[in-house]
Amino acid sequence: MQSRRGILVSTALAFAAIDLVHKALTSAEFHHARTPYITLVMGGLIAALVVLVPRLPSTAAAVGAGVACGGALGNLVSLLAWTQGVPDPFVVTGATHGLAFNLADLFAVSGDALLLSAVILYGMQQRARLRERI
Repeated sequence: MQSRRGILVSTALAFAAIDLVHKALTSAEFHHARTPYITLVMGGLIAALVVLVPRLPSTAAAVGAGVACGGALGNLVSLLAWTQGVPDPFVVTGATHGLAFNLADLFAVSGDALLLSAVILYGMQQRARLRERI
């Protein structure tokens, strides 16, 4: 469990650093503010993933949670570091609407996808054992 927690934390720190360096080196026209409530939720989510995910005997789940935590941590630090709010250097515009995001957002979504895929796969592999516990 400790090695999976180490994988999770080191992955999170690496992805948060990538995001923060990118934000520092790239100008962004758009920023989004976060409320204090969202700040607390992001911190709580990071803590919950670091505590709970390593209990699952899956390195893929730990990596996925680490990538997701890296994204959340990158946005959390950005929120505290940039006075205008979290910078969003990537912009996709359409005819009537647009979308602005950053690497941390991509990391959070892709990490969540990997984490959920690993949990579903683990559940399918351990289906008989999990039924015994019910």
